[in-house]
Amino acid sequence: MSLRHAFTATALTLACASAFAQSPPVQRLEVGNRVSENVPAIPPELVEQLNRYQNTRGASFAGWTRDGCMLVGTRFAETVQAHRVCQPMGMREQLTFYPEPVNSLGTAPLKSGLDGFVFGKDVGGNEFWQLHWFDLKTRATTLLTDGKARNQSPLFAHDGRQFAWSSTARNGKDTDIWVMDFASRKPRTVVTEGGNWSAMDFSPDGKRLLVMKYVSAAESYPGVVDLASGKLELFPVDGGKAAFNGFRFAPDGQAVYFVSDEPLQGKASEFGTLRYHNPATGEFKVLTRDIPWDVDSFDIAEDGKHLAYVSNEDGIDKLHVLRLPGHQPLALPALPVGAIGGFGFSPDGKQLALTLNTATSPSDIHVLDLAGGTLARWTRSEVGGLDAAKFVAPTLVRYPTFDQVDGKPRTIPAFYYKPANVPAGRKLPVVINIHGGPEAQSLPTFNPTAQFLANELGVAMLVPNVRGSSGYGKTYLSLDNAAKREDSVKDIGALLDWIARQPELDASRVGVYGGSYGGYMVLASLMHYPERIKAGVDIVGISHFGTFLNNTEAYRRDLRRAEYGDERDPAMKAVFDRISPLNGASRITAPLFVAQGKNDPRVPYTEAEQIVKAVRGNGQPVWFLMYNDEGHGFAKKANADYFGAATMLFWQQHLLGGSE
Repeated sequence: MSLRHAFTATALTLACASAFAQSPPVQRLEVGNRVSENVPAIPPELVEQLNRYQNTRGASFAGWTRDGCMLVGTRFAETVQAHRVCQPMGMREQLTFYPEPVNSLGTAPLKSGLDGFVFGKDVGGNEFWQLHWFDLKTRATTLLTDGKARNQSPLFAHDGRQFAWSSTARNGKDTDIWVMDFASRKPRTVVTEGGNWSAMDFSPDGKRLLVMKYVSAAESYPGVVDLASGKLELFPVDGGKAAFNGFRFAPDGQAVYFVSDEPLQGKASEFGTLRYHNPATGEFKVLTRDIPWDVDSFDIAEDGKHLAYVSNEDGIDKLHVLRLPGHQPLALPALPVGAIGGFGFSPDGKQLALTLNTATSPSDIHVLDLAGGTLARWTRSEVGGLDAAKFVAPTLVRYPTFDQVDGKPRTIPAFYYKPANVPAGRKLPVVINIHGGPEAQSLPTFNPTAQFLANELGVAMLVPNVRGSSGYGKTYLSLDNAAKREDSVKDIGALLDWIARQPELDASRVGVYGGSYGGYMVLASLMHYPERIKAGVDIVGISHFGTFLNNTEAYRRDLRRAEYGDERDPAMKAVFDRISPLNGASRITAPLFVAQGKNDPRVPYTEAEQIVKAVRGNGQPVWFLMYNDEGHGFAKKANADYFGAATMLFWQQHLLGGSE
């Protein structure tokens, strides 16, 4: 059904009825940092049923330490903390013990003589991270940053003498690049050009710093800073505008490796390819010309003998290793199908650690021996005592949407989690899980929620990558920009059509779920397809783009305008007023659950409060949940567990009760 048709008969009726609707009484409950409204008591049997699924965990590689151990991020209690593992399947020794999660973990290089790591930590999810140094010998922790600004992207020089990071300390709006002499801990700014800048790599001699200005997912500008003079030189961008992802010096300190979608020989490039360029000799190579997909990330061994990169091929990550300097590919063992997270070479360059995540296994760290071609598992994260053999692996489907490409219907990729052993003739309820970003991409990763829905509730989950998602080329990425925003909502309408054509799916019992921009998509889908969607869960979602842009943190505002449009432009403001769910709240008649973190710097909590109030004006008993110690999502286990249980209760009451 088209968006226009979705508005016709029902919209006028609902608009008239809403004027007479009585807002139901609000049952508000405050327990510690949790504020809930209209959320019923969670039945103990549901809590017990969920318990094992909520006690799965993963482990992520964060760096090698000088003693041959590795730094790992994982959660044993409430939040993700730093741990150390010293051998395959060895004990995980917890190193940090904070009530807030730690992030941006990174170890000091071997040449530095330092024995420790850097980490970031905020307060209550406000994302004003402070960087700290943890000394592994003394176990002392030292604050490196100002204690107030937003600090991120820590980077050591190859000899460890200098340390770079990005910070809003200068004016609270622009993200500058700072460099510190690590021995004296004296910081100085090296890039104050305005905008959002990151340090990418120090030259081997420590005299130059590769930097990048990020404007949007489709636009970045690379450059180099002479650290003695402070001179910034921006490199020319072929075509004038392109995306860059990764920027590193070659081991010789002259050439560079980078990922870009700049035009090649005058022809547009849809995907980000790994490239090599030596400005001194003019030598230029495209190293992944034969891979028609994006290169997501790469790393270079400190001994200069190998380069590893990951390509994202239709949502499946694939690892590649090249010998340097000749760029010959190295034969690798087969890896599980899934996603590859953080990875890095050992200090001696002989091993490569990588984080692997599959649909049926949470993230764990494996180590590849480059000479022998063998793969060793270093961590085995718990799956709550569940039988992993019963986990459901999704299949990749493609469904047609409303527009065409080269005379044929455009297709939208989606991962389909289908319960096993479904009795003949039984139709499955469906939850559509929509990612945020909007430039993110859903991957076939381990999802305990999808596993619970499939194995315990008999619910299918569809995870689409609607237009605007990354991973499918820059044309696809741009299809939802600015005034084309609702075209991505039409992709959800097309998915509803596809569901109706599947004999095993129940088109009368479809729910939508999403966070951040995915939360906007939930609200917009409920607004446009009220008779086709039975319930929706919106987590930290945008309810009006104008109020969102006015109230998001200053350092983010221009970045989001580059994607969504500028609310100061009268024409764009009119588009926002037309498409925002807040202004169409009278059309949202299905049960709604809104969840939010009070300290969210990205999507302020006011976005949640205003949509809850507006939809309650329709007479809907909207569920509302907010945590005063969380930000853009729920990072603390107890909070996430309660939200997860409340969500399952919501689906049980409003999705699984049969057709209306």
